[in-house]
Amino acid sequence: MKKISRYMKPKHVIFLSAESRDDALQKLVHHLYKQGEVEDEQLFLQAIIEREKIVSTGIGMGVAIPHAKLPTFNHFFIAIGILRKPIDWHALDRAPVRIVFMIGGPDDKQTEYLQILSGLTQMIKDEGKRKKLLTLEEPAAIIEIFNGV
Repeated sequence: MKKISRYMKPKHVIFLSAESRDDALQKLVHHLYKQGEVEDEQLFLQAIIEREKIVSTGIGMGVAIPHAKLPTFNHFFIAIGILRKPIDWHALDRAPVRIVFMIGGPDDKQTEYLQILSGLTQMIKDEGKRKKLLTLEEPAAIIEIFNGV
């Protein structure tokens, strides 16, 4: 199984001030667009929002994993948004969200996608790592937490 850290780059880590879930999603997608990871900002944002309408990606423990797979992507990537203040995400446990992992990738690689989700879920269950993520200010240090996963 591939390490999920290989899908992350320090330039895809952003510290966000957002007023709502949709505001946070828009800012994360825009950041990915500015970094050159996403070519069609509106298409990716719409896919993320449509996925969110099916069921909240707020999985609990203060974490959300919005995601979209599109035929225009040729590889997976993970952006990390650390929210300055918690926001309501309609999470399964009703807890507000502080950490957002946004996954994008090709729509024809389901096995790889499930491996990424599994790796993220494994890390998220570690309360110490979740708390540590919220204390770090350097993107490279945030990515370093995932090197063992």
